[in-house]
Amino acid sequence: MRLPITPAEIAPRIATGAFILNSGLGKRNADEGTAAGLHGFATGTYPFLSKVAPATFAKALSTAEIAIGAALLTPFVPTAVAGAALTAFSGGLLGLYLRTPGMTKPGTSVAPTQDGLPVSKDVWMFGIGLGLLTQAVLDRRAK
Repeated sequence: MRLPITPAEIAPRIATGAFILNSGLGKRNADEGTAAGLHGFATGTYPFLSKVAPATFAKALSTAEIAIGAALLTPFVPTAVAGAALTAFSGGLLGLYLRTPGMTKPGTSVAPTQDGLPVSKDVWMFGIGLGLLTQAVLDRRAK
């Protein structure tokens, strides 16, 4: 049986999958302060999230990260599915980075400040997601 991924996809899927899975597991039992901090950061960019309780938000974020990380690490999950999930998730995180004051240097649109550097890493996840989606499209056309 042939897996729905190519050898070239293994390394990026492992790197991003392990990173996101670890992040999700770390948030699984977030205390009230951590949940409030995560929620506050997210609602600054996505105001509709203010209707969600901080603990519920943290649990949902944790669950989403665990699911996306596991999908990336599971070779039976098709590249298009894993790539779409990673692209959507990291795109949302990039929105936080680009729209939160103090994350980028004044006068630039993307260069990170020291505060923005930890969040700016989402650029590489977005790039990997787009790469996986591109690979899925190319593989589909080749069939």
